[in-house]
Amino acid sequence: MANAGRGAGLLERLEAGPVICAEGYLFELERRGYVQAGPYVPEVVLDHPEVVRQLHRDFVHAGSDVVEAFTYYGHREKLKVIGKEAILEPLNRQALAIAKEVADESGCLFAGNISNTNIYEPEDAESHRLVRRAFEEQVGWAADADVDFIIGETFGWLGETLIALEETLKSGKPAVITMVLHSRGVTPDGVSIEQACRQLEAAGAAVVGLNCSRGPATMLPELAKVRRAVSCHVAALPVPYRTTPEQPTFQSLRDPGCSCIPGDRPFPVALDALTCNRYEMADFARQAVAMDVRYVGVCCGAGPHHIRAIAEALGRTPPASRYSPDMSRHSFYGTDPAIKPRYQEMAAEL
Repeated sequence: MANAGRGAGLLERLEAGPVICAEGYLFELERRGYVQAGPYVPEVVLDHPEVVRQLHRDFVHAGSDVVEAFTYYGHREKLKVIGKEAILEPLNRQALAIAKEVADESGCLFAGNISNTNIYEPEDAESHRLVRRAFEEQVGWAADADVDFIIGETFGWLGETLIALEETLKSGKPAVITMVLHSRGVTPDGVSIEQACRQLEAAGAAVVGLNCSRGPATMLPELAKVRRAVSCHVAALPVPYRTTPEQPTFQSLRDPGCSCIPGDRPFPVALDALTCNRYEMADFARQAVAMDVRYVGVCCGAGPHHIRAIAEALGRTPPASRYSPDMSRHSFYGTDPAIKPRYQEMAAEL
């Protein structure tokens, strides 16, 4: 039986309870010096496969139930931007092989991935053809690798999203389709997120929802609308940044505490001071699951500590929980009998 080593499939696991999916590879590998901000093309898959493999393992160690092949922005149209279409197939096949290796060794679900192309124009039939070709290629390689399901993410246009879903369903694999909601609060086609998700469910998506752009505070209200609008499972993968009603996306965030950021725009590489801590992400997960959102995770900006916090908030003890904080043994703030009283008294002076 295909993928027998990985146990129950996505839908079976969702029926049993929440599924955690770690995303955010682009930002995490950019921070580590392996992806260039701006183009954000995952050449690291070919240049440093060991780094990608270890990040997969780090996220699984922290509690992710899904190993998602790092093919985000690995499509033909993105590779055209950097003049490297020749690496399209090797990049995709390598990313899928790395992810499958980690999924097989850990028992996690193995997911393929497609994403927004940034060339879609609603009135341009040629753009539709190119978009479809890009998805067809990546979906085909994912199907060849025998993924458990395919993630289509960060789509803005509903029209492009529906093309992505059509191509995904041709593979016979379940489709998890998540859209990005920008500051306007509707898709570029002028459709509300709940209407868009309703259409995606009707078109055959197994899971619909939101990912990227919005942090917990500005994604939760939109999730509630989606949950009321559809009967299928709902996905929620915010960015770990403190977005607000006035600045609802991480692209719109500003940092009043810093005057040296080029263009006064923290996105994408100067968002550090606006990052959610692990407790905020744990709280988000609890609130999302309480509204029966079962596919949860974190998108751009995610670190393994965020995933561990979510896993623990949902009552799990992943391997990384062995190293969860234990401040009772801290040299100054600790309460353990082995901590010297004099040092405990010094805590107030630190």
